[in-house]
Amino acid sequence: MAQGTNKQRTNKQRTSKQNAESGFRASAKLTESLQRVLVDLLELQFQGKQAHWNVVGTNFRDTHLQLDEIVAAARTLADTVAERMRALHALPDGRSRTVSETTSLPAFPQGEVSTTETIDLITERLEAAASTARDMHDSVDEEDPTTADILHVVLEQLEQFAWMVSAENRTPQ
Repeated sequence: MAQGTNKQRTNKQRTSKQNAESGFRASAKLTESLQRVLVDLLELQFQGKQAHWNVVGTNFRDTHLQLDEIVAAARTLADTVAERMRALHALPDGRSRTVSETTSLPAFPQGEVSTTETIDLITERLEAAASTARDMHDSVDEEDPTTADILHVVLEQLEQFAWMVSAENRTPQ
């Protein structure tokens, strides 16, 4: 009986030490890196919706629908990044003021925008958000390879969207 009690006590101690609440904690640098990626993904989501509502012209429907795909992906990716931050005891800040003051994405124009211009503007924003993730990758990988894997997914999706969107305005060479 005493042996079973000691084993239970050891398991409780081990569980308590391994509990996520006392597990790996992100450094300030890792937190800042993830925050930068997060605000760009949130801003991409907002700008994608702005473009979705105001795009006009040739290939409207395809562009309109593709913008919704980008918005959905940006939302999912932002949520993944923010939840990873929380898992590492970091506090994501997705407040509108924080996003608008810290994003690396340029502002999206007000009013109707032609499909051709929208394609170029969204490609630029996809590439900017991907660039932020790529810039953060190496320092994130040094501290936490698991989190770097999340950035790989972010990069893969953003760069694929940038290629697919930009192809709309390309001409064969």
